[in-house]
Amino acid sequence: MDDIKVEVQKRYAAIATQADGCGCGPGDCCSSEGVTLVDYDGLDADVVEGANLGLGCGLPTLYAGIRPGDTVLDLGSGTGVDVFLAAKAVGPDGRVVGVDMTPEMIARAWNNAVKGGYRNVEFRLGDIEALPVDDGSVDVVISNCVINLAPDKRRVFAEMVRVMKPGGRFSISDVVTYGGVPESIRKDVALWTGCIAGATDRDEYLQIIREAGFADVRIASSVEYDYPKGDDYGVMSVTVEGVKR
Repeated sequence: MDDIKVEVQKRYAAIATQADGCGCGPGDCCSSEGVTLVDYDGLDADVVEGANLGLGCGLPTLYAGIRPGDTVLDLGSGTGVDVFLAAKAVGPDGRVVGVDMTPEMIARAWNNAVKGGYRNVEFRLGDIEALPVDDGSVDVVISNCVINLAPDKRRVFAEMVRVMKPGGRFSISDVVTYGGVPESIRKDVALWTGCIAGATDRDEYLQIIREAGFADVRIASSVEYDYPKGDDYGVMSVTVEGVKR
């Protein structure tokens, strides 16, 4: 597990230091074509230049039901694109905290916050399996194509439950699998850092969330990918929402 985290951190540190967004691909995230999978223009939002590196696989803020004054937590916040979208939704009386384990991502996110003039955001260096966040302090948790990178996904969802207020909500976009994915894919480090090898079976993923302590868990949107895909297996992105019991 530690080796996986080291490789993930190395990969995303390199991405963070690139001048432009890299899009998605097996060496980056989610798809084989090297294209951006998320159209933030569709949200009619002014995204800070340099905040969108094309690494997302969904629009979690679209389904999060964020309200003015909410405290929002973004797991694996990267350079901050979803943090900034949430910051506009919570308004001046709310707050958004982004957590990422890559120092280079945190540094670039803070720089983007300054460029965008955001005063209601904060970025913390930390592991989403051991969040640097107080118990019961968060109204909404979001995440975009990150939990698949975590070796211990049950721990991630347990941490979400810990930091959320009773009745708190989550909206998470992530990569999952279906069918019998070959071991050759599961053991490929490049495909792990690219959001594929570490992805959990769709039904198991939803069951883990429910067992962690969430209710009303449902898939709000999904996209099936062409790679990797076999006769009886494949990969897809899902945006899942639910409520803390």
